[in-house]
Amino acid sequence: MTKDQKVVAIQEIKDLLQDAKVVYVADLEGLNAAKSSEFRKQAFKQNIKVKVVKNTLLQKAMEQIEGVDYSEMFVSFKGNSALMISETANAPAKLIQGFRKKEEKPALKSAYLQETFYVGDNNLDALANIKSREEMIGEIIGLLQSPIQRVVSALQNKSETVEAKAEEATSAVEETATEAPAAESKEETPSAE
Repeated sequence: MTKDQKVVAIQEIKDLLQDAKVVYVADLEGLNAAKSSEFRKQAFKQNIKVKVVKNTLLQKAMEQIEGVDYSEMFVSFKGNSALMISETANAPAKLIQGFRKKEEKPALKSAYLQETFYVGDNNLDALANIKSREEMIGEIIGLLQSPIQRVVSALQNKSETVEAKAEEATSAVEETATEAPAAESKEETPSAE
């Protein structure tokens, strides 16, 4: 690889990392072309960008990114590396986990998300269980809606109860009204003298 090609490759990696909030580095070594292609397809469906990179170029690109010190991840940059960028915090971990049900690889090397570094494959389960922003918002909305739904339900039940009582009262009045004229007509009937 020429110096110019390296500069271009570093710039491409920097462009991927520039505004990334979720960065995973995985080991895809040992996956054949078909399995690697399947992994990429699944990643694409989940809106995860995957790029196989050279460790030295990845490290140089990360060193040039302002605002985030990726140096904690550098110890994991050995062997084959694939950079994974996502908007959803747990999506790459779930993808790796799902793929490993059939295969030995990919393995998690390191990850950066929510301003925290995770180094080593032993963090995969913890990362997969992190709730995404959307999941957390959904849970919060559900919690907020629960009391509101109870109040609305109670009000609806109360109004239904009031309507039922009003109907009972109306029917009772109607029954009384129909019984009263009948009783009066019996009293007003002149008796035979």
